[in-house]
Amino acid sequence: MGNKERQQKTMETTSQSQGNGGRNGRRIGKRPKSPVSNGLRDTTRSKPIEMRNLYAALNNTQTLNNENYHIMIAIRLHGTRRQITINAMIDSGATEDFIDKGFCSKYNIRTTQAKKIREVYLADGRPSAMGPITHTAKVPMDIGSHRELAIFQVAKLPNHEVILGMPWLKQHSPRIDWAQGTITFESETCTTWCLKESPMVYAIPEDKARDENWKVEFGVAQRKKDQRIKVKKLDPQAKIPTRGSAQAAGHDLYANESKMIPARGQEVVRTGISITPPRGTYSRIAPRSGMAVKHQIAVNAGVTNRD
Repeated sequence: MGNKERQQKTMETTSQSQGNGGRNGRRIGKRPKSPVSNGLRDTTRSKPIEMRNLYAALNNTQTLNNENYHIMIAIRLHGTRRQITINAMIDSGATEDFIDKGFCSKYNIRTTQAKKIREVYLADGRPSAMGPITHTAKVPMDIGSHRELAIFQVAKLPNHEVILGMPWLKQHSPRIDWAQGTITFESETCTTWCLKESPMVYAIPEDKARDENWKVEFGVAQRKKDQRIKVKKLDPQAKIPTRGSAQAAGHDLYANESKMIPARGQEVVRTGISITPPRGTYSRIAPRSGMAVKHQIAVNAGVTNRD
């Protein structure tokens, strides 16, 4: 190789090295900053919450095949005005402890705005309908004789009120017998600070737990002592209303007098009784479908008030 060829080869190598940004092709200098957006430069974002199974995400609770991932237990929360007994789900697939936003609002459980908004994602990367998490709730919680000050992430939980996830499991390290449905608090933390009596509590069958939660959420009328419909005979010959079948939607009323009603006419027919519905409710008189279809007999009476 001649001097001219060697000189040309050296120039090509030097030019190629400079084009790659320096020695061995590496860029030398400071890391470039991201562009300014709304007056803010590089800001640290809060760690997102990841749901490890679809059951904990509550988007499709029917996809879980192995029910050993969760268990239901009764808890008592001490709100600002009253105590609420509800059934919570212990879920080893939930990376946080959650409480329903609507439940907090309904029972006056105080919430605090979180320092950073946290998004909730499913294991496959899709965003969950539970988030974003903007508030937390700190509330005293009893599980049997076990008492603690629980901290929850406030989320939109469509199927549960409270979920105890991995933070709660790690903090208390309860011994869970998934087959027998028992939870025993025997860690040093629990025996020192949390327990007053027996460390064991029993799980609740999930169907029963959901039914009890439904009564707490929507059964205000059912919790009253007297929910009977009171019927008084105004005539000794009057007949008390009866159900036509076990699945009947209401009670059948009976006429206490005979009347001839002309075609396309109407009359007031006495029943010989008075009815008082439970407090906070009303009664309604509706036509029987069979009589309406076969004989064109309709009832114009509608809502009757308690008074």
